[in-house]
Amino acid sequence: MSAMPPTFHYFAYGSNLLSARLKQRTPSARVVAPAVLEGHALRWHKAGSDGSGKCDVVPVVEAGQRVIGVVYEIALSEKPLLDAAEDLGVGYAEREVVVQVGGRPLSAWLYCALKIDPQAVPFDWYKALVLGGAREHGLEPGYIRMLEAVRAKPDGDLQRSAHHFSLVCGA
Repeated sequence: MSAMPPTFHYFAYGSNLLSARLKQRTPSARVVAPAVLEGHALRWHKAGSDGSGKCDVVPVVEAGQRVIGVVYEIALSEKPLLDAAEDLGVGYAEREVVVQVGGRPLSAWLYCALKIDPQAVPFDWYKALVLGGAREHGLEPGYIRMLEAVRAKPDGDLQRSAHHFSLVCGA
């Protein structure tokens, strides 16, 4: 009987919510469960290298603030793939957090933005990936409405846009 390879827990809250997106990056990714990160807020202010905004989580002091996402279990051998996709050390830093899964604490890793632009606006396809993942995992309707309300802009790179929209349509 072979031993299971070492894994880690990853809290996805942005475009990696969509399983198809994350599996392109880390094929072993397996959904554990939806999860809540208390005391944080979702922002779309990470300055993307493509000139658009990407998701970030920031600690906040306001009571009741939380980010809803999904915990995935991923083979540790694929972590360098995810680090590269998230531009670890340039675009994002990594941080270990405790999320709530079904009311129970679970330690997981997430990526938080290093470069912030308060005026950043996400591309429509990026917003669609986040929304697609939220719907795929049945996140709370109020949270989905909050995501739907985010302003987005079209991407001038039609090929990139079509590729990312195809992930949502194929999910």
